[in-house]
Amino acid sequence: MRARFTSTLLALTFSACATVDGTQPPIAKRVEHRQVWHGREFNDPYFWLREKENPNVRAYLAAENEYTEAMTADLAPIRESLYQEFVARVKQTDMDVPVKDGPYYYYSRTVEGLQYPIQARKKAAASGAFEESAREEVLLDANEMGKGLAYFGIGAREVSDDHTQLAYSTDVTGFRQFSLHVKDLASGAVRADLAERVTSVEWAADGKTIFYVTEDAVTKRSNQLWRLELGRSAELVFEERDELFRLSLGSTRDRKYLIAASGSTDTDEWRVLETAKPRGEFTVVLPRAKGHRYQIEHRDGLFYVVTDKNAPNFRVVELPVGAHDLSAGREIVAHRPDVLVSGIDVFRDYAVVSERFQALSRFRVLTFATGSWREIAFPETVYAAFAGAVPEFDSATFRISYQSPATPPCTYDYDFLTLGRTLKKQQEVFGYDPTRYKAERLWATARDGVKVPISIVYRADVARDGKAPLLLYAYGSYGNAMPATFDPLRVSLLDRGVVFALAHIRGGNELGEQWHKDGMLMKKKNTFFDFIDCAEHLIGERWTSKQRLMIEGGSAGGLLMGAVVNERPDLFRAVHAAVPFVDVMNTMMDASLPLTVGEYLEWGNPNEKPAFDYMLSYSPYDNLVATDYPAILVTTSFNDSQVMYWEPAKYVAKLRTFERDDEPILLKCKLEAAGHGGASGRYDRWRDRAFQYAWLLSQIGVTR
Repeated sequence: MRARFTSTLLALTFSACATVDGTQPPIAKRVEHRQVWHGREFNDPYFWLREKENPNVRAYLAAENEYTEAMTADLAPIRESLYQEFVARVKQTDMDVPVKDGPYYYYSRTVEGLQYPIQARKKAAASGAFEESAREEVLLDANEMGKGLAYFGIGAREVSDDHTQLAYSTDVTGFRQFSLHVKDLASGAVRADLAERVTSVEWAADGKTIFYVTEDAVTKRSNQLWRLELGRSAELVFEERDELFRLSLGSTRDRKYLIAASGSTDTDEWRVLETAKPRGEFTVVLPRAKGHRYQIEHRDGLFYVVTDKNAPNFRVVELPVGAHDLSAGREIVAHRPDVLVSGIDVFRDYAVVSERFQALSRFRVLTFATGSWREIAFPETVYAAFAGAVPEFDSATFRISYQSPATPPCTYDYDFLTLGRTLKKQQEVFGYDPTRYKAERLWATARDGVKVPISIVYRADVARDGKAPLLLYAYGSYGNAMPATFDPLRVSLLDRGVVFALAHIRGGNELGEQWHKDGMLMKKKNTFFDFIDCAEHLIGERWTSKQRLMIEGGSAGGLLMGAVVNERPDLFRAVHAAVPFVDVMNTMMDASLPLTVGEYLEWGNPNEKPAFDYMLSYSPYDNLVATDYPAILVTTSFNDSQVMYWEPAKYVAKLRTFERDDEPILLKCKLEAAGHGGASGRYDRWRDRAFQYAWLLSQIGVTR
């Protein structure tokens, strides 16, 4: 049932009451806005904050920033100390491990004092090796390209098959609205602004034809596939009309096929086109069928299909090109109820299957010549491992990125033939001794008896007596697993005696697809209960106490923060909710907003009464009550395209009317160009993180 809106919109009278002496928060004006959903009338007096062009909205947000700055002015010394620690700990001038692609090695490097990485390449030696002394070609220098801009982001980057041209996209606002450009790598000439709202791009084999996907101007749903022969007008190839689906573009590693994938939360459909035939038609591999998700790779006339048909945790089927039913294929990886198949990398002579077991990643290697399998093992009990970039189809090595909460990131090349692995690089972290820290895997028992994994890291000399401060982080949505990674900035917390814990709660897929399904739709509250039960477990096991427990989450993890604080405001000392999705009902009832319709399959369609009632029962904005809330810091960006700024702004305005004690409720909104992830430059991001850490630490009495 659609909403009926009635509003008293007195735009000229909107005002935000600025603080007089810096000790009182601004008061957002209340303006009646009534809407009827499923026969019930709702009044949202802060609805007017959605009016982005209204100068009073910006004035109110500026007043909030001034209040936050006034209330945290005494944190200036620790903010600066934290920032200087970040700068001193991270290697400022550095280069990642070069990736060989044809005649070149491609890499990214940073320079001390510069905000952005520089994308570059060098020609490979005659032997195929990387030569440090070879002449560098700078492909993109965002520091130059973004001069004078508060925000600069590079999206897609694709080099043509002959390595003479680079297609790339840029965003200058943070709204993730990218413009497409093509650079001639010999002359440096740029064809600028070839298309707007571009989300992915690929080259055909002829080096003059580009395929790209664009998004809808209002909903930001990627929905149109275009073909552009340079020098001519673009033509629409395909439009995805189903609002539940989004388009993306890629290619197989052997560069035989371009791939246009239509995907929703629970259903996929992949189309392919031979890269050598850019004027041809994309053809469907497996027709979409409700509830069937799959992905493909190609080798020697066979598609390798990772499919969940009759396999909730996925299996792998070898399917001849031209076949359109899995029954025509041969299963090479069977379904296992306790192992999630998360992807496959296919090479000329080998394939690597990425799996997840007990919230840990692992790899299994298939040798095509013999049909034998072997597993790549890792040494620690809690870690994160990712497949690295290996664009060459005939590669003899597989690149792995490995790290743990206590081990800085390492890049290894695994040799398919010798089975040996070569350490190519470990991130240098100045002043960090990994032997002083410990990482562990814990298991909390949720209220329904389910065991929930927790990854934890702490300094080895921290006593487990219930007195240590602890920061608990989680996400728990979209089937996104939260890997147990290393963060050099986090060391500043660990060295101040803070324990860091990552709860792998339901809603992600750390323990398989059922883990996701048990934390979505009409089971979403499991996500919140798991988090609370993990917090209770950590307190019960004397890792921390209520008075020393800080929590943090962003985006859908910000929804988690709002929901658990409403459920158990007594359990937490301080909360950082970053770009939080807290105004669930207003957002999900508005189909014109970015992401809304496509997310019906994750959260539910509130136009259906049962889903509406369930979502309303946990929506943070709609369930605020008069109680003693913990200290809360909410951060957002005015140009965020994922969670609109008004959600956190409305949440803070309403929360202040219910909060009964003297705990601070602060809103910090980046009014300059910034996005869902905040600032684009690394130094700016570090300053933002220093503020967030300083505020959290201050709530537990740490001010140095």
